[in-house]
Amino acid sequence: MKLAILLTAALLSVAGSASAQDSTVAHPVADSGSTAAPKAWRTPAANAAFGKQIERDLAARGARVAIVFRAGRPRSKLPPGIAYTHAAFFVYGDIKGGDGHIYQGYSVYNLYQGDGTSLPVNQSYLRQDFPFDFISADAEDDVGIIIPTPEMQRRLMATIASPTYEKMHVPSYTLVSNPWDPKHQNCTEFVLDVVASSAWQTDDYAQVKADLKAWFKPTVVQANPFERFFGPMLDSRLNLDDQSGDIETATYESISAFMADNHLSETSYVLQRAAN
Repeated sequence: MKLAILLTAALLSVAGSASAQDSTVAHPVADSGSTAAPKAWRTPAANAAFGKQIERDLAARGARVAIVFRAGRPRSKLPPGIAYTHAAFFVYGDIKGGDGHIYQGYSVYNLYQGDGTSLPVNQSYLRQDFPFDFISADAEDDVGIIIPTPEMQRRLMATIASPTYEKMHVPSYTLVSNPWDPKHQNCTEFVLDVVASSAWQTDDYAQVKADLKAWFKPTVVQANPFERFFGPMLDSRLNLDDQSGDIETATYESISAFMADNHLSETSYVLQRAAN
């Protein structure tokens, strides 16, 4: 039992690369980060306030598209060098309210893993929800934000509204996916693939992967050979057959560096939750 706990803590803590827990329904793997049913870390009022804070911050910067990251697990349980576990696109536009009226605001575009009932946990799907849903699964008091350049925002909006967006989705889900390999995907790799597709204006997934191998430097996840061997036996969401040598994945740190180095972003920063 102690061995299982240690291995789970070591390897599943990197669920950081694939988290998207949002909504309010209980879920058997909600604390892994990549489901549509999160563990709520704070009250609905506190989450609504932080969601609005993020929206106001993005609107004040004139961002029509931003990439926002949050930690679905306490940072003390994440590997060194990984601060966040889930990434999604915040897109400004028309939103139909419950009253039937059209409002202006941000919608959130996510990749989620299956719930184990309607869809296996090692499969994923795309879903659009809202800032409240996104921030409800935040275990910390901050989010990481990347603001693309105006041209990249334009390209991202075009991609998200086109069939290319779904073409960048690989349903085979793993907690730690290799961003250079096309076999599997998690939420951060999906975000990276959409960014790359938009930057290079291609819907050819093989070409996206080839270009990323040439230009993108992944984050190396710390895990020893013992953990690598036993980890997949303990959790069906962890598939390492796309890894060789170091375990590598896409994170806030590596995506923000890639976008800055290639002049695809205006800025990246951490937004702290305002005191109530």
